Amino acid sequence: MGKREYYDILGVAQNASQEEITDAYRKQARKLHPDLNPGDKTAEAKFKKVNEAHEVLSDLEKRAKYDRYGEHWKRADQFAAAGVQDDSGFSNLGGRQTTSGRRGPTAVNFDFGNGGDDVFESIFGSFFGGAPGATRGQRVSSRGQDVEANAEVTLEEAFAGTTRVLQLAGAQGRTRRLEVRIPPGVRTGSRVRIAGEGGQGGTSPGDLYITITVRPHYAFERKGDDLYVDAAVSVADAVLGGEVKVPTLKGTMLALTIPAEAQNGRVFRLAGQGMPKLNSNDRGDLYAKIKVILPTNLSEREREIFRELKRLRG
Repeated sequence: MGKREYYDILGVAQNASQEEITDAYRKQARKLHPDLNPGDKTAEAKFKKVNEAHEVLSDLEKRAKYDRYGEHWKRADQFAAAGVQDDSGFSNLGGRQTTSGRRGPTAVNFDFGNGGDDVFESIFGSFFGGAPGATRGQRVSSRGQDVEANAEVTLEEAFAGTTRVLQLAGAQGRTRRLEVRIPPGVRTGSRVRIAGEGGQGGTSPGDLYITITVRPHYAFERKGDDLYVDAAVSVADAVLGGEVKVPTLKGTMLALTIPAEAQNGRVFRLAGQGMPKLNSNDRGDLYAKIKVILPTNLSEREREIFRELKRLRG
C-alpha cells in the first residue's frame, strides 16, 4: 500500500482539508453502509476500507505518520526511537538504521490489527529488548511504568458501552489476555484507566491507559453529548402537520409531531435522547432536522392539484 491509497479510497487529494476528508467519508459511508446493502460482501469490504482510511486521515497525527511512512505508519514511533532516518525505502526496508549507542526506553505496543512483517520483529527486537517468544506488536514493558494503548469504537459502542480484549506482554515472554470495559459516553480523546495493568516490575505495576477514537457515523453527527440527525418529512406533512419517525442509536424510532407549515431545515429537540454523559446518569439531547422530501413520479391528478395550488398562491 503506497502513500496515496487511503486518499484514493476516499476520493480526495493528498492536500485535502480535514473538512473535505470528513465530507468524503460520509458520502462513501452512506452509500456503502451494510444496513443499506444487506448481504453485499463487496460493499461491506469497501465500507471497511473506507473506515480504515478515514480513521487515519481524520487524525492529524496519524495522517502525518501515514504521509511519511505509508503502510508502515503504525510503527512510526518505533522507527524514530530506533534511529531509522531515511523514510524513502520502508516498503522494501531500504532505510538507514543508526543508533546513538544508548538504548532508549522499553517500548510497549498493542496492535489491534495485523502486525507488520516478521522482518520488522527482528529489526526492532534488538532495539527494544523484545522478550524471546513475544508475539508481534507486543514488547516487555518498562519497570513499573504506565502503558498507553489505543482503541477505536463505533458510535453505537460509545453509546451503549463495549469491551475490548487486549493481549499484553508478560513475564518470561508470555502473553496474557485482558478484557477491558469501555464505558458509555466515551468520545474521541477519552482515556480509560485500568489500574495495575501496566508495566510490571519494581514494587508495583503501572497502569494501562487506553485512548479512545470514536468512528464517525453515516447518519448521526455528534457534538459533545448531543446528537443530530435528519428526519425525512413529506411535503403534505410539512404543510399540513403530521407525525414522523426519528431514528435513535438504540435502534428504535421516536414519534415526532410536526406542526403545520414547518419549514425545511427546522430543528426539533428531543430532550435526553442523546449520548450518555461519561460517568453520569444524564444524557445529551437528540436534534432532528426537518428534511422535506419532494414527491416524484406524480400522477396527472397530483400535477393538477399542484397547478391549482400554484394559481392560488400566484
